[in-house]
Amino acid sequence: MPTIKARSDAASGDAPVTDAVPADGALRRRAWGLTSLLVALYVVNYADKAVLGIIAQPLADELGFNSSQIGLVGSLFFLTFTIGGFFAGALNRWLSLRWALVILAVCWAAAMLPMVAVAAFSVLIVSRLFLGFAEGPSSALLHTAAYSWHPPARRALPGALLAGAASIAKIAIAPILAVITVNLGWRAALITLSVAGLLWCVVWLATWKDGPYIAGGKQPKGSGDSTSVTSVSGADEPAVPWVRIFTTRTFISAALLVMSVYALVTVVLTWLPSYFEKGLGYSRLEAGSMFALPSIVGLAMMLVTSVVGDRLISRGATSRKLRVIVPSTGVLVAGVLLVTLPAISTPALAVLVVSLGYGCATSVFPLFNAAISEICPPRQTAGTLGVFLAIIAIGGLVAPYATGVIVDNASTPAAGYATSFQIIGIVASVCAVLALVFANPERDKVLVRRDLPVGAHAT
Repeated sequence: MPTIKARSDAASGDAPVTDAVPADGALRRRAWGLTSLLVALYVVNYADKAVLGIIAQPLADELGFNSSQIGLVGSLFFLTFTIGGFFAGALNRWLSLRWALVILAVCWAAAMLPMVAVAAFSVLIVSRLFLGFAEGPSSALLHTAAYSWHPPARRALPGALLAGAASIAKIAIAPILAVITVNLGWRAALITLSVAGLLWCVVWLATWKDGPYIAGGKQPKGSGDSTSVTSVSGADEPAVPWVRIFTTRTFISAALLVMSVYALVTVVLTWLPSYFEKGLGYSRLEAGSMFALPSIVGLAMMLVTSVVGDRLISRGATSRKLRVIVPSTGVLVAGVLLVTLPAISTPALAVLVVSLGYGCATSVFPLFNAAISEICPPRQTAGTLGVFLAIIAIGGLVAPYATGVIVDNASTPAAGYATSFQIIGIVASVCAVLALVFANPERDKVLVRRDLPVGAHAT
């Protein structure tokens, strides 16, 4: 077993917080290597989501879809995505992380293919519904897998890398999909994503092991690993009633805030290339390539805030300051920017405003995910994150379809898209104020564990 160095964070005034750091350099390298593999799967995950935005106009041109129909497909995806998210805890109990994620990835690959065989609106709906259900549990399981290799005080950076997978997909993968779509057709883009998911499964099965910081799901026989040090990480801490976690002020206010930002993300995923093409006058290839611009800003913001936050928390700063106040303030800034969008007539300036607004808002994902993982016992991480991520997906259930309806009824496509972004900015600003007032992970961590016997808290 590798040497473990444990430190309690007395500065927070809370029960001791795990900051156990493996002293073995090889173990640290393995942790980051496996985290990178999880990020790669999340890139495929988000590329599967984003491909609808890339192929929306070619589909509309070939099959005669209108904006409301495309928006409906985008929203229906998030209906089953929300439902699927509630199964994350169950999958974590029934299967090991190794096999749960393989099964999900194979399902995503399969979901790409029906439209290749039969191009019809009903087939598109069914395939996206199936994809949503299969992707629903993935975020919670991916975060649980990553967190199993990183102690609580150092989870913002791996969380940022996972959240940044959406940005990586749009920066690196979306332009490739745009080129494939323009030159080979939208069917080739779907086949490419299917192959990518299957290739990931091969690498995953050859390399994955659960880490030491979270008790995983069902463990296969003979899976004992010398890195399993759950007694140090607190993974043997007793469970608490679920309602106690889900009714904390941190959980509720965080869910509302991240839901509003998720609405922004899903509108970007579904509509941004169409906004750039039909609303701002860019070419189809330019619009697909510019899909990456908001994500470049978002990825930079997530990495900076997460790296700095992890370091400051390790030195005694409170989780509320760095995982609540900082991202909530970013959402307020984003809200102000998006509210101004209808008044902007210069295409380049509109692209800049959307990109900055998106970038300022998206740091909520890694930071609030890390904050939510703090308040629950380690063995309940997957279930807690599964419910949290399922709830926030409601933003995606509403926003894409609402945007399509607004665009169809607006005087011009540009005005419709700008109005949709403005509405999201107003809602997100209100939710950010609520989180600033009510969210406090340190306080709610104590409240959740209030009836546990002395010595049962994570150490």
